[in-house]
Order: sequence, then C-alpha cells, then structure tokens
Amino acid sequence: MKAKLDSSASEDFATDFKKALDEGWLPIREVARQTGVNAITLRAWERRYGLIEPQRTPKGHRLFSAEHVQRIMTILTWLNRGVAVSQVKHLLDTPQASDEAVENDWQRLRQTLLQAVTTLAERSLDDTINQMMALYPPRTLCEQLLMPLLAELEQRWQGQFGAQMERVFFYSWLRSKFGARIYHNNRQLHTSPLLLINHSDLPLEPHLWLTAWLLSSADCPVEVFDWPLPTGELALAVDHLQPRGVLLYSSKAMNLSLLTKLLNGVGCPKMIVGPTVCIHHAELSARTSETADLFLAADPLSAYQSLVQRGLI
Repeated sequence: MKAKLDSSASEDFATDFKKALDEGWLPIREVARQTGVNAITLRAWERRYGLIEPQRTPKGHRLFSAEHVQRIMTILTWLNRGVAVSQVKHLLDTPQASDEAVENDWQRLRQTLLQAVTTLAERSLDDTINQMMALYPPRTLCEQLLMPLLAELEQRWQGQFGAQMERVFFYSWLRSKFGARIYHNNRQLHTSPLLLINHSDLPLEPHLWLTAWLLSSADCPVEVFDWPLPTGELALAVDHLQPRGVLLYSSKAMNLSLLTKLLNGVGCPKMIVGPTVCIHHAELSARTSETADLFLAADPLSAYQSLVQRGLI
C-alpha cells in the first residue's frame, strides 16, 4: 500500500513539475547554464543574503522566472564592479544607492591571498579560495581575483629574493586545487572531453589550470596533459580520447614550422591558447584562415567565451 502511495505522489510531482516548466519556469540547472552561476552559489545567495527568492515546488525544488535570471545578471554586474556579495542586496533594493560610491572588495581579497602566498600559509590560502568559490561564479573569480593576483605576483617576483620558493608553492597548490576539482567533475560527466595540452615546456602553468577549471565548471569533461606531446602522438591521443576539441596552451614562443605536422590528423576543432597568441599574432592569424577549425585565444576567459560561442561547451 505504501509503495502505491509513494508511486502516486511521485507521479503527481512529475506532472506538477512538467506543468511548471511548460509555463516558463526554469529549473536551477538551466539557470546555472544560462548565467554561469552554479547551483551551489545560487543556493548560497538565497540562503545567506536573500539575493534571489525562487518559487518552490511542493517537494522543495527551486523554480526561476525570466525576472530571476535578469536579477542574477544584475548581481553579476555589481560583483564585476568589485562590490562584495554582502552589499549587493542593498544596491538591488534601493535604486538611488546605485549612484553611491561602492567599495571594491576584490583588492582586499587579493591582499589576503598575497599574504598567504608570501608566508606559505596553505590553509589560509585554501580556506579563502573555498569561501570565494561558494559565493562567486568561476568566471567572476578568474577575472576579478585570480588573474589579477597572478599578474601582481609576477610583478612582485621580478628580482625578489625567495621568488622561486613562493612561485613553486603557489603554482603547486593551484594545480592540486583545480586538478582535484576537475577530477571530481570528470567523474560525474560522461560526454566527450576537451583535451588541454601544456605545449610550453614550462611546468605548473597556472593559466593552463585556470583554463581547465573554467571549462570544467561548465560541465565539460577536461583531460589535461601537463606536458607537450611530440609530433604524431597528438593525433594518436585524439584517436584514443575522441575529444570534442583540442587546446594547445603555451606561454612562450612556439616553433611554428612544426605546428602543421603537430596538428596533422587532428580532425576536431583546435585552439591555441595563451601569451604565444600575442607573440605570434600575425603568423597565427594567417594560419587560422588556412587550417580548418583552428582558433586563437590569448587567455582563459577568451578561450572560455570562444568555446561557448562555438557550442563546444
């Protein structure tokens, strides 16, 4: 008898849920896809700050309207201006507050992380990033916090005693942190991956791992080869993995005479990512018109955007 009741309740819920979707309501996974804000962050914004108040089904599932999506995009606009998430509700609910000067919170956060790196304080570094990952979408974190932090660190490390120690500490932590996230995400996904290869001969490339994390955060499996492949073996890897695309990351000058051979036999879309795109801008731009499905991106954010536009993630 209980089994019949449970079955009936389940059928009623499915019917009600489908009706809500037919009426234009969106489930949280679709809102996450449209806005780039993952479900965990959306729930944190609701519970901790009251930034959004979705409708609930009788079973407690969240449903969002087009107005909710627009509000989330407005929240992102404020976050990208440097407003702390705890201050956004006041700005949303008080129109005249938008004309007031707002305090930029990203600089304070960068200083917190900078202090953790310079003192090799792994727990402080990890705790701060964990808190930020729960409150901010990956693209916002990359653009406003992590990429500026890396630029600030590189400037600090010019001729600085102890620079190599700090660099190895931070890069090792970053690869472990995002490598673990990517591994966990990959275990949940069963579609064809993107293959991301470190083609620069430099170990622990931080922007390579930021790129991999951004792509993984969009529910795209990512296989990272943190070492260059010799000519001929890239096509073999593609044959085994059947990826949806191949990204070659490099932060230094490339031997462009070998590029055609390297990409020979790679039939899926190909992208060259990193500072090498700026170093060889004219030559690589010419090659994109000669080589089918070859694209360029100078940094993790532009790589992410380009792949979204091409429907690869």
